[in-house]
Amino acid sequence: MNEDIVDAAKNHFSSNYFEARQKFRDFVRESAVGEAAAYPSPAHGPRGEELSTDVAWFGDRRAAKVAIMVSATHGVEGYCGSAAQVDWLAGRGYERLKSDEAVLLIHAINPYGFAWDRRVTQEGCDLNRNFVDFDAPLPQNEDYDLLAESLVPSELEGPSFDAAEASLAKFRTAHGELAFRKARTSGQYRHPTGIFFGGFAPTVARQTLERVVSDYGIESRRRVLVIDYHTGLGPYGYGELQCEQASGILGYQRARDIFGSSVTSPDLGTSSAVALHGTQDDYWQRLLGDRHVYVCLEYGTYAPEAARPLLRADHWLYAFRQREIDTDLGYEIRRCVKQHFYPDNADWKEMVLYRSRQVHRQMIEGLRL
Repeated sequence: MNEDIVDAAKNHFSSNYFEARQKFRDFVRESAVGEAAAYPSPAHGPRGEELSTDVAWFGDRRAAKVAIMVSATHGVEGYCGSAAQVDWLAGRGYERLKSDEAVLLIHAINPYGFAWDRRVTQEGCDLNRNFVDFDAPLPQNEDYDLLAESLVPSELEGPSFDAAEASLAKFRTAHGELAFRKARTSGQYRHPTGIFFGGFAPTVARQTLERVVSDYGIESRRRVLVIDYHTGLGPYGYGELQCEQASGILGYQRARDIFGSSVTSPDLGTSSAVALHGTQDDYWQRLLGDRHVYVCLEYGTYAPEAARPLLRADHWLYAFRQREIDTDLGYEIRRCVKQHFYPDNADWKEMVLYRSRQVHRQMIEGLRL
């Protein structure tokens, strides 16, 4: 039986990564049926703490059908995904599994970003742009190249900052908002201190996901459903089920068969996100093809334009002001990023859990189609 939504919203969200990890571990242990494991990270927390990605398996290890829930792909967005996972555990969702079904929970796949309230990994990469094939030519983003120094300028005030903002405004006027969003967010592979940087090689977080998948034999399963929790796009509190371009229209149709008509797709222009390079679904598509269904459960927070100066400040801090990371300035930048991607408000938390419970029910029912 699920806990009352108001109480659940109070109890299942956390104030930091370490509290979230402990809640996850406690509920897995209390289940008495979950098989727990931890994958230590070489990164450390703000006070030198040890970090880890924690996983839990529920059901028969030989199950042909597996549902996977992944939190904190984008670090600071992990508050939402962690709470959804903890809520599923608290509601004893594992008791509804049949003999040939299993659930794999992956808590904080990017523990560095979660602990530091950043969207990026310890390498400064956007993990959801890092799943490209690095043995093949990397995607090109010439418009980002053109705007790189303006998107993350060396100063956040004064003449050079004003010139950067003027350059961005000129591009937006000439090419439109959609072109600007694509240039800024679709992914880039040349500017390591820039935003939405996909990396020069697989990140530690990507390698951790690949290890987990290998350790649990996911590639051999007959049916795999993946929910990847995110925040920051769409209407406040609404959980949009986004497909990614990697699975194409057939992947979108498979998702619709399970989750209904609220599923969106960048191929159809219905998603609040633009088409992206190197998403997690690129990995699942390569690994499983039509045996998988991937959805990004994206919860809206505040206007995307409000995030632009926050992410700019975060990347500016680590690119140009590393000595100030542990000063009041650094703390304030992290606080603002966290506040944007994790609205610490009762209404938002309740909306998150209402939607996640619906999606979790659909997920389990979808294993049986």
